Amino acid sequence: MAEKKLAVVAFGGNALLRAGQRGTIDEQEANVYETCESLLGLIENDYNLVIGHGNGPQVGNILLQVNAGEKVYGIPEMPMDICGAYSQGLIGYIIEQQFMNVLKKHGYNKDIITLVTQVIVDKNDPAFQNPTKPIGPYYTEEEVEVLKARTPEDSFAKDPKGKGWRKVVASPRPVEINNKKTIERLAREGNIVVTVGGGGIPVFYTEPLKLQGIDAVIDKDLASSMLAIQIKADEFYILTDVPKVCLNFNTPDEIRLSTVTVAEAKKYLAEGHFTEGSMAPKIRAALNFVENGGKTCIITEAGQLGNPEAGTRIIMG
Repeated sequence: MAEKKLAVVAFGGNALLRAGQRGTIDEQEANVYETCESLLGLIENDYNLVIGHGNGPQVGNILLQVNAGEKVYGIPEMPMDICGAYSQGLIGYIIEQQFMNVLKKHGYNKDIITLVTQVIVDKNDPAFQNPTKPIGPYYTEEEVEVLKARTPEDSFAKDPKGKGWRKVVASPRPVEINNKKTIERLAREGNIVVTVGGGGIPVFYTEPLKLQGIDAVIDKDLASSMLAIQIKADEFYILTDVPKVCLNFNTPDEIRLSTVTVAEAKKYLAEGHFTEGSMAPKIRAALNFVENGGKTCIITEAGQLGNPEAGTRIIMG
């Protein structure tokens, strides 16, 4: 009997929360249910699955809650890595429950397992010298001055829309996914594994053999890509809100891409066709996977997964 293919699927933000929604649990559960329905095509085609996901709105809300708890009730404010762990449990629970509902509806019997995942980063990564990722609540200028005096190692940036100031943290590259052997084993045994939530909890070695969390945010597509490499996945899917990657996006000259070689993707990236904070990180994650042993990366929206012509395929060429 041939071994099943292994696919890593990185959920996009709209798998959990969509534009104009408040982020209620009912909204998030409905969104996740719909996304998991779309993954049935992979299950029906006999794939084993590992799921990564984002956590931006959820961890943002957790940071607001712990900040308010400290201000109002004096509850010690939790650092970024702990809030990331909170969010992994929260989102993993939603995905487990809703995917189980989908599987039961269609007559499948599989276990779904969420792993709170630490991801090792390099404390000497250049990203730590230039923090750019805004997190948490907005502050007034006066509040920022107090915070800077209390925690001079923290960095803050002014919001371009004039909402105030926010703390900014580094976005280092993932180096190694903790428990990757267990993740691979569980997935190849037929379990659906939810892991590297929000890009994973960033940790680093303060000294040999001693790990510690750090205030940082790892790109979730890049972390999922690294995981896909380390567990020897056959395919890597990045789910987003468009059916295909485009050149000249949202203009009269828009061109939808079906198959793109690594060389072509690098050329388009250098030419500025893909914006930062949107498609550019996804293209880099795709390149990372294909250039490091992966066969194919497919970028598409969840609803297209049942379509054999779905999405944009990044291949070595």
